[in-house]
Amino acid sequence: MKITVLTDNAPGHSCLSEFGLSYLIEADKKILFDTGATDVFLENAKRLEISLNDVDSVVLSHGHWDHGNGLKYLHGLKLICHPEVFMKRYNKKDKRFVGLNPELQNIDDRFALTTSREPFKISREILFLGEIPRVNEFEAQTTHFFTDDGREDFVLDDSALAIKTSNGLVVVSGCAHAGICNTVEYARKVTGVGNVYAVFGGFHLRADNDQTHRTIEFFKQLAIPRIYPAHCTALPAMVRFYEAFNIHQVLTGDHFYF
Repeated sequence: MKITVLTDNAPGHSCLSEFGLSYLIEADKKILFDTGATDVFLENAKRLEISLNDVDSVVLSHGHWDHGNGLKYLHGLKLICHPEVFMKRYNKKDKRFVGLNPELQNIDDRFALTTSREPFKISREILFLGEIPRVNEFEAQTTHFFTDDGREDFVLDDSALAIKTSNGLVVVSGCAHAGICNTVEYARKVTGVGNVYAVFGGFHLRADNDQTHRTIEFFKQLAIPRIYPAHCTALPAMVRFYEAFNIHQVLTGDHFYF
């Protein structure tokens, strides 16, 4: 299995970078996981001499602009996501719109759309987790977002991929608004695979705080050998992960093999 970073916050090699996330996942199917904020993922694929013509499906982790606005540059593919990804949502701090581009509202005119709150089997190896239960007491307790009717938005559409490999599960997260520990636990539950080999993507940890410390302890208890926090994992949390696991910084243009 291979992950190529087409877009992430940190630049690398000869690739462009933006605040966003897009990964090309190659297992028994070729999956584009998120599309970033613009067409940067397409330009980087070109620079890396990677063809996206044989991508089987696009999976959207959740309905925020930096993960899905790049959809406007694609059409005619299968699209898999939670049914609430296209809701209108805003940031509490500055009332800024943070949802997907409004021109993507008629998405089923452009894609063969599958929405699911339940786990959805993409292939023998790849599972879309659907809506992730928030079961622990230290993750997903507050939110920075609200909906257009004024309700708090806990980003219930946040999802991830669980991929079976010969080494164990690889869990790929877009932002982990549901909590990265909740995400990993749900992946283990629905796949029936207890051994987690790698966790990759946005962990949504912003500080050197209790949540970060408990996440690190959770990963240590599971003895996960490969951990790659990226995108929305802020520097104070990154420092703690480096101290705990000697992590490798995820750069745009990197390739990872599992």
